[in-house]
Amino acid sequence: MTNFNPSAEVERIVNFIKNTIQKYNFKGAVIGVSGGIDSAVVLALLVRALELGKVRALILPERDSSKNSIEDAKAVCKYFKVNYEIISITGVLRAMGVYRLFPPALFIPEKIKIDYAKKRWQRYPDPYVMDLKNKGDELFLKGIAYYRAKHRARMCKLYFEAEKLGYCVVGTTNKTELTLGLYVKWGDDSVDIEPIKHLYKTQVYELAKYLGVPERIIQKPPTPDLVPGVTDEEAFGLTYPEIDEILMKLDSGEEINTEKARRVKELMKLAKYRELKSLGIEDEQATR
Repeated sequence: MTNFNPSAEVERIVNFIKNTIQKYNFKGAVIGVSGGIDSAVVLALLVRALELGKVRALILPERDSSKNSIEDAKAVCKYFKVNYEIISITGVLRAMGVYRLFPPALFIPEKIKIDYAKKRWQRYPDPYVMDLKNKGDELFLKGIAYYRAKHRARMCKLYFEAEKLGYCVVGTTNKTELTLGLYVKWGDDSVDIEPIKHLYKTQVYELAKYLGVPERIIQKPPTPDLVPGVTDEEAFGLTYPEIDEILMKLDSGEEINTEKARRVKELMKLAKYRELKSLGIEDEQATR
């Protein structure tokens, strides 16, 4: 972490974006901006790599989206002078029957909805592990299907808009999230290029400061969009600095057996469930 050079890393990523887009004959890039730090950093990198007119930012809210997140996403786009479009995916999700799993709470204050959702989350002993295992009672499994459908609908919309223009879809997932499974299979992992997938979350924060991402975004607690009010760190049971310190030591070959390291190793192992894609007979036999 101490050897990380934000200036050199920005140059490296910008060159990667330029070269990849040129190599695969894309005319520009489409990115979904969520209001979080990862999409803000990737947007800032795209602006450095491409002409402004070749960067298309989409904000894709739905019925349950936080108004604050939408405002944060708009603020990031305006800050980096990128034209954006807000496109609701509520209609698509409604047509799919997603909202029938959980009724609307239109007139209930945001705080009450968050308190209710967090209590429901806390009723389970280790909900993030259950999520990785695709296990739980009927209510929990409905919740999994509910939030994952939203990510997948967003990706369909991003590709629809990108392919009309001959643009690539740019992802915003970082190495810490990928390693611990904090993404949705066939959702936010389904993109053309991932500019920050080699960076730990703490390094993304360093890039954000270097790139001038607004302080309100940097100070905002990252959320996995699983349950309103639940942050990434609450889901993991560890802070990002703790996780990244352990991951870096493991990546360097150091063996650590603290309680926190055992937690990280458990999540890393279970994150393999996310990687299961299109498994055939020959594939299954090859893994024996």
